[in-house]
Amino acid sequence: MASERAKALAAQQKADRRAEKLRKKNSTDPRDWGFTKRVIETYKQTDKMDPQLRWWSLGAIGGSLLVFGVIGIFVQPWWSWLIVGLAAAFSAVLWVLMWRVKKANYAKYEGQLGSAEVAFQLMNAKKWTYEIGIAMTRQMDIVHRAIGEPGIVLVGEGNTGRVKTLMAAEAKKHEQVAYGVKVTTVVVGREPGQIPLDQLAKHLQKLPKVMQPHQITEVKARLRALDAVRPKIPVPRGPMPSPKGMNRAMRGR
Repeated sequence: MASERAKALAAQQKADRRAEKLRKKNSTDPRDWGFTKRVIETYKQTDKMDPQLRWWSLGAIGGSLLVFGVIGIFVQPWWSWLIVGLAAAFSAVLWVLMWRVKKANYAKYEGQLGSAEVAFQLMNAKKWTYEIGIAMTRQMDIVHRAIGEPGIVLVGEGNTGRVKTLMAAEAKKHEQVAYGVKVTTVVVGREPGQIPLDQLAKHLQKLPKVMQPHQITEVKARLRALDAVRPKIPVPRGPMPSPKGMNRAMRGR
């Protein structure tokens, strides 16, 4: 009897594993996809927005094989360099795909409400946290907040004059709550004095570091009181394809 129950349990577990494998195979949720499918789907989505992707990919493959093929002519055994060339070509294509995903995302969302989130997604989540849409004008000028080692950074989108006025008011509120923590303001855009969307993440990460991790934790706790009295601003979220998600795919999540 015990043996029959064990066999039945083993059969049920095997059936469950098959069902789960089939579910993931037919799933449309990227979290269920394996590495290969993530890369293929990301490539397809990016190719729709960026027709140059295929030519850059072919160039990466051809260039890698050519370089290591030439080395193989002079350094034996030649076949070992061919293997290295194939591995290098694969890595080069993944690098090109990551680069074009970022470029396509920036091009697609630049100028849209909440586009700064595309840049925020590329920043180290262990060192930075961000909040989209902490303040907004009636004309749809909007301010976001990022917190990291450089302190509090307010990022504005919209009309330069209006958004700077809004950020100045927000900076004053934050300074009163955060007790002297440095508040930096940045406006996203292509006008003089603004930071282009595709340079925003790099700009924020290069700001001087003024806070330690324990100070960042304290500042976040203080800001909860300020955020508690704010009305929630509806801002579109979740741009796709996500460079951050692609990064996880390449690491074989």
